[in-house]
Amino acid sequence: EELLLSPLPTGDVAATFQFRTRWDADLQRGSVSHYRLFPKALGRLVAALGVRELHLALTQGFWRTRYWGQPPLQAPAGAELWVWFQPTVTDVDKAWKELSNILSGIFCASLNFIDSTNTVIPTASFKPLGLANGTDHHLLRYAVLPREVVCTENLTPWKKLLPCGSKAGLAVLLKAERLFHSSYHSQAVHIRPVCRDASCLAVSWELRQTLTVVFDFFSSGQGKKDWSLFKMFSRTLTDTCPLASQSKVYVDISPKNKEKELLEVSPPPTSVHEAVVQGDKKTYAVYDLLSPSLFNTSRSLNVQLKWKRPQDSSEMPIPTLHAQRYVGGYGLQTGEICTLIYNTHPYRAFPVILLETVPWYLRLYVHTLTIITKGKENKPSYIHYQPAQDRRRPHLLEMLIQLPANSVTKITIQFERALLKWTEYPPDPNHGFYVGSSVLSALVPSVTAMKDMDVEQSPLFTSLFPSSDGSSYFVRLYTEPLLVNLPTPDFSMPYNVICLTCTVVAVCYGSFYNLLTRTFHVEEPSRGGLAKWLANVIRKFRGVPPL
Repeated sequence: EELLLSPLPTGDVAATFQFRTRWDADLQRGSVSHYRLFPKALGRLVAALGVRELHLALTQGFWRTRYWGQPPLQAPAGAELWVWFQPTVTDVDKAWKELSNILSGIFCASLNFIDSTNTVIPTASFKPLGLANGTDHHLLRYAVLPREVVCTENLTPWKKLLPCGSKAGLAVLLKAERLFHSSYHSQAVHIRPVCRDASCLAVSWELRQTLTVVFDFFSSGQGKKDWSLFKMFSRTLTDTCPLASQSKVYVDISPKNKEKELLEVSPPPTSVHEAVVQGDKKTYAVYDLLSPSLFNTSRSLNVQLKWKRPQDSSEMPIPTLHAQRYVGGYGLQTGEICTLIYNTHPYRAFPVILLETVPWYLRLYVHTLTIITKGKENKPSYIHYQPAQDRRRPHLLEMLIQLPANSVTKITIQFERALLKWTEYPPDPNHGFYVGSSVLSALVPSVTAMKDMDVEQSPLFTSLFPSSDGSSYFVRLYTEPLLVNLPTPDFSMPYNVICLTCTVVAVCYGSFYNLLTRTFHVEEPSRGGLAKWLANVIRKFRGVPPL
C-alpha cells in the first residue's frame, strides 16, 4: 500500500492511494477454494465469466490537466468500464452484460444501465496492460456512463475489498466526509494477470485499487498552500496494516521555482528517492510505515509541508500533451464537436490515438470531418469508423493523428440532433444529454532522460504503464464530457390538452345528453290543499273574496 502526496502548481494538493494485492493462483486451469487476501467476490467473478482484464473507475469531477499536470491515473467523469475476455468465451456480449450487472451490485453503482447503446469495441485503444497472448479486439468491451454520480455508497464497498478494510494502515485516512469535500474524486479497481517472477513461467493475478483526491484549500477558507495529513483527512496515521508487506507514504518535494529549492516537510522522512516519472525528474520524501523508528518518536504520523515562498502563477509548467473539447454551433438542429489537442514539446512530433464515442441521437456527418494543424490539413494515418444504429449502438471513431512539435491540432465534425420519442426523454430533459469523454492514447517523448528505475523503490503507479524505452512514456488522457441539448417537446401540453378536452366534453356532451334523454310533462293546475284552505279562512276574516 502507498500514499502519494503531490502539491499541484495551482496550490491544490493531490492525494493518490494505491493498494496492490497479488494472488499466486491460476484461475483458468482449475477451481480455487482459498483466495487468501484476494476478494472472493472478484475472484469468483473473474473465474466464472472468463475475464482476462478488468478496469473499473468511478469519478466525480474533472482532472484539469492544463493546470494540474499529468495525473498518475486519470479517468473520465462518471463511470468507466473496460474488460478483456478470455478467448474461450463464446458469447462475449452475454458475459459483458452479466459482468456489468454483477459489478453494479458489488459497487452499488448504476452499471446495469450499460447496454448495446453505450458499448463500443475499440480496435486501437485500450490494449491489455497485463500478460496477453493475443490482442483480438473482438474480446474487448468499453463503456462509459458520464452521468453517474459517485458518493459514499460506492466508497464503502470499495473499502471492504481491502485486506485490512478501513481499520488499519493507510485506509484509516479514507474518511468519506473529507474525501467528497474535494475538487476531484476518483476510485478505481484494476485486475490483470502479471508474471509471478522474473522467468515468467507462472501467472499471478494483481488487484490494484486506486483512489485519487484533489483538495482545494483556498475554497475551504484557509487561504494557504501549507497542508498536513490532519488538515486534509481530519486523521493521522497511527499504525500499519499487519497484512501489508510494504506500506509507504511518498511526498513530492520536487522544486517548484527557479531557485530549485526543495519543499520543506516534517517530520524528517525515512529516506529521499529520486526518479523520472512521466518525463519529469521527481524528488520524493519517503516515509516507511514498516520502519520501527517511525512510530518510536511519536504515536502518530502527521506529514506537514510548508512552502518556502509564494509561487508565481506565471511559473506553472505546461504539460507536453493536453486537450480540450466543446460543442459549437447554434440552434437545436445542427452543431459540431470541436477537439483541440496541444503538443507543447519544443522539437519532437509524436502520434496520438483519438477515440470518440458519440450517442446515436447525435447523427454524425463524417464527410465534414476536418483536422487542421498550423493552418494546414492533417490527414490521419489510420481511421476506423463504425456508424451508429438508432437505439442499438453508438458512433465509434478512432484516428491516428500525427502531432507536430509545438502545435495545436483542431478536429471538428458536424452532427444533427435527432428527435426522440417522448418516452425516451429522462425526467429532466432540459438539463441536456451527456456525451462521453474523448480518449487520447500516446507515447509522449520525455524531455528528461529516463533511466532504469528500481521497481521496489519507485511508486507503484509507475509499474502500471511500464516504459518500453527511456525516451518516451505512455499517457492516456480524457477530455471533458459534453452536455448537448436536444429538441425537447413541451411536456406540459398533454396535461393542457386533457384539461381542455375534459372541460369541452363535460359542458357540451352533458348538455346534449340532457336534451336527448330528458322527458317533458305538462302539469295540471292543482285545486289546492291545506294551504289554499288556510288562505281562504284568512281572507274571510279580512273581508276579502276567497280564491
